[in-house]
Formats: sequence, C-alpha cells, structure tokens
Amino acid sequence: MCGILAVLGCTDDSPAKRSRIIELSRRLRHRGPDWSGLHCDGNCYLAHERLAIVDPTSGDQPLYNEDKTIVVTVNGEIYNHKELREKLKNHEFRTGSDCEVIAHLYEEYGEDFVDMLDGMFSFVLLDTRDKSFIAARDAIGITPLYMGWGIDGSVWFASEMKALSDDCERFISFLPGHVYSSKQGVLRQWYNPPWYSEQLPSTQYDPLILRAAFEKAVIKRLMTDVPFGVLLSGGLDSSLVAAVASRHLADSEAACQWGSQLHTFCIGLKGSPDLKAAREVANYLGTRHHEFHFTVQEGIDALEEVIYHIETYDVTTIRASTPMFLMSRKIKSLGVKMVISGEGSDEIFGGYLYFHKAPNKKEFHEETCRKIKSLHLYDCLRANKSTSAWGVEARVPFLDKEFLNIAMSIDPEWKMVRPDLGRIEKWILRNAFDDEEKPYLPKHILYRQKEQFSDGVGYSWIDGLKDHANKQVTDSMLMNANFIYPENTPATKEAYFYRTIFEKFFPKNAARSTVPGGPSVACSTAKAVEWDASWSKNLDPSGRAALGVHAAAYEGGSDPKDTCLANGISMKLQEIPVENTANAV
Repeated sequence: MCGILAVLGCTDDSPAKRSRIIELSRRLRHRGPDWSGLHCDGNCYLAHERLAIVDPTSGDQPLYNEDKTIVVTVNGEIYNHKELREKLKNHEFRTGSDCEVIAHLYEEYGEDFVDMLDGMFSFVLLDTRDKSFIAARDAIGITPLYMGWGIDGSVWFASEMKALSDDCERFISFLPGHVYSSKQGVLRQWYNPPWYSEQLPSTQYDPLILRAAFEKAVIKRLMTDVPFGVLLSGGLDSSLVAAVASRHLADSEAACQWGSQLHTFCIGLKGSPDLKAAREVANYLGTRHHEFHFTVQEGIDALEEVIYHIETYDVTTIRASTPMFLMSRKIKSLGVKMVISGEGSDEIFGGYLYFHKAPNKKEFHEETCRKIKSLHLYDCLRANKSTSAWGVEARVPFLDKEFLNIAMSIDPEWKMVRPDLGRIEKWILRNAFDDEEKPYLPKHILYRQKEQFSDGVGYSWIDGLKDHANKQVTDSMLMNANFIYPENTPATKEAYFYRTIFEKFFPKNAARSTVPGGPSVACSTAKAVEWDASWSKNLDPSGRAALGVHAAAYEGGSDPKDTCLANGISMKLQEIPVENTANAV
C-alpha cells in the first residue's frame, strides 16, 4: 500500500512550492517507505511514496505512458493487470508494475476505463497535453482517498488527510466507486451494480458457485513479489481466508519465491479467545503461526499514535485498530510486507449478531447494503491505515468486486437467521465450505459464533480503555460536551477522550466532518433499535453480549450494535456538483 499526493492547478510553481509538496508527501512515508517520486508539470504536482509489492525493482512511481504525456500516481493493486496488458498490445510498457496499465488504458479508452480495473485502488491521472486530470477510488473504498481545495483554486488529493489538512481550506473523504473529472467538474459514480440500489435480489443460492468465487478472490490476492501472510483471529472469516490461501499457495507464483507454507498472525491479551482459536486453526492447516501478545497498558500508550494514523474518533474503530496497529508493527519486524484479511464478510452476509432480529428479507438486505456502503469509514479504514502505519499492505478478498456481486445477488432469504432450519448467522458462507470429503476447517470452527474483534483480543481490553477514559474525563467535561464539540457530540467519556486526541492532530471543521456521527449515526442505530427496542438502553457501541443472542455472551457487556453500525455519511459535498450519488450514501 502506497501514499499518493496530487496538487493540481495551483498558482505557485516556485522551488518553495516543490519543497512544500515534498514535505507534505513525507507525511505519508509510513505508507510507502521503499521509494519516493515526484512529477512536476508547471502548476501540477504528483507525488508518490512507494511500498513495493509487485515489481520492486522497476515499478517506481509516478508512472507514464510511452511519451510521458500521461502521468499517474497510484495507491493499490490491479489484480487483472496481465489480462489488461493483453488488451493493450499496441502499447509499450516500461515496467512490470500492475499499476502501469492505468496510464495506457486512459490513452486507449479515455476517462471511462475505471470499471475495467479489478483491484483496490486510488489514483490521480494527469493529462499534460491539456492539463486535465481524473481521480478515482475503488468500488468499496478499500484504499483511502481525500479530496481538498486550496484558497488559490487548486485541487488536492491524498491518501490520508494529514497531507492536505494544513494547506486546504476544505477537504472531504472521496466517495468509493466514484471518479472525478476536471473536464466535467463533477464527482461521478462509476460503480452501480443492481444490488447497490437496494433492489431485492432473487438469485437462488448455489454453495459451489459462492465457494468458487471466494477461492478465486483469495487466489488473486496471492499476487506478490514480497513475503506475505494471513491475519488469523480464529473466527470464521479469517479462518476461511487462511484455509483457501493455504490450499492454493503451492500453485501460486508466490510459492516459487517464498515457499508453500503459509504464515499466519494473531494478536491478543494473554489467554484471549482469539489466540486460542487461531492457534487451533493454524495447527489444523499446518501454517507457520506467529502469536503476539500485548497488554492493556501497551494499547493505551499507543492510542495517540493510533488516532493520528487512522484519522478518526469513532470509538469502535479505535478499539479494534489499536491491536491491529500493534500487530502490524510486529509483522513488519519479520520482514513481511503484505497480509490478507477477512474484512467485509459480516456486512455482506449479515454476520453481526443484531441481524438475528431482522424482521424480513427486505430489511435484512437493505441493512447489508447500507453497511457495505459505509465500510470505507470503518473497517476498510481500520484495516488499511492500521497496517499502512508500518508499511504493510492489507488485502481483503471478501470485498473482491466479482465475489461481492455474486454474494449480494443471492436472495437474502438464504442469509436470514433461521433457528428452525438450523441456520445461524452467515449460514450460507459456512455451508459453502462445509466439505465432508476434503474439509476446509473443523466443524466447530466453521460454525463458531462471531466474537467482536475488540473483545476477541481479550475481554479486559474494552474495560481497560473505559477505565482509562474515566480517569481522563470528568463528569463536568462530559456534561458540557455539546458546547465544546457541538458537531458529533461525544456521548461517553471514552468517546470524549478520543475526540480530544483527534482534535489535537486535526483541529479543522473539515477534519471532524470526515468522521460519521450525529444524526447519521443515530439514524442507522435506529435500525437495530427498530428491530429490538431493548437495544436502545445502552450507549456503548460495541457488539458485546448481544443481549442473549451470543451463545457465550460476555457478562459485563452491553449494546448489541456492531463495530460498523453507523452507515450514514456526515460529510458535505457542496464544493462540487455530484452526479448519480444517491445510491452511494
């Protein structure tokens, strides 16, 4: 995962401006410590901080077309780049980089090529012939991208807002599945499959089709020229990723360089549920397993750095990001630069425990759609920025575009929790990999009920965070919170504590508006409360206990809301006209 920064149409093209761009790009160097690149063309600058995963020797960026009239800086991976090169045989490629196809696709097809890309990406492309440019983000927002505006009329793009927050008067989180064209002056939606508009799907469930699509998604993500592994918590999603990767690793290109034994990684407080479950899965699959421990105090000590890197004050995101941040540092110390992770499954299949209360398949499907559309503000943000903080790339096969379209086209009746039929949450996924002849996982792992990541690393983790926040924030401070923070007012001492840290690093109104909250969170939370009014009694936003839904509910827990209940987007887009974005939010 790399860091990109683009400044286009600024009035200053002096050496001082170039130095400033380099300084701001340096703020992203944790994302790409391997090399830095900068292209200057009059009043346009494209900077790149590279994490070399594919073609480490020749794939430095920015990348160009044959005569260097097209310049592109990319953060991400294009998994179908070899197939796209076949379509571009009349073009000359200078590198083996998977991202170089973007420059040539633009040459060949103009601005409407983005849907041809299969991967996770954010990019900015400059056409030096007329100084026009486009910027785009992948379908779900796996890779981060921010857009800003300078007082001089310049337009800015960056992988993280820390690179533009000081120099832009206004900035927003760039919407997933959208492309911005300077020629049209609009942010236009390029990803809009039938399910995205919440039309009720009707395709019959075929477990073999679902299984094959997921295996294909995992195999794609074995594309690497550097050491890699799988994040393994021992839950269903990460265990399936590890099982499939382990099964197909021997036939991949990566095996030629790094061997056919998969490396797996897990972190937790000593004695945590995840550590035990992950160890069992690793032993079953025969992986080279790495188990890391942390203490509550070590997590608390890292909070400021975590919030600086993940750029949010959302409570559940911070709780889950901290262990992932600490684990990523350990992973990087082993020389590993890429990991595969299980984010997205719960949103697609309704895996959060409050989905047990969904009254019908229409509401079930609409809720999964809303959750997928907000992933870029929560789990995708966490997975990307927690790992990128240490120069590690996270890949997420559940959010593969092809797999997602197949999974979301299935009649949601099959996803409903039906105890009378023996179907627990995510039954259709579990059933697809329930192979008696050649088991992917032991039955009790395949049907293990969900553990929230914040709790899975150790039940005392959340309690320790709350206790620490209670010591930092007084009753009086919380009582007056609406005066100090009138926008997205924190409702708990823990939320107040995180907000103070965030504001220290990102004090502008634009920064706090990139984090969902206020009416939008209340609206989405209302869905869970609508399904079960008793859930309104709790303020804590974790998925703990689920009020009896979880088979082994944590006695000290509270609200059943999941780590990604907030589906609204509080950002405002008055700065630019937006076409066809109704379904994006």
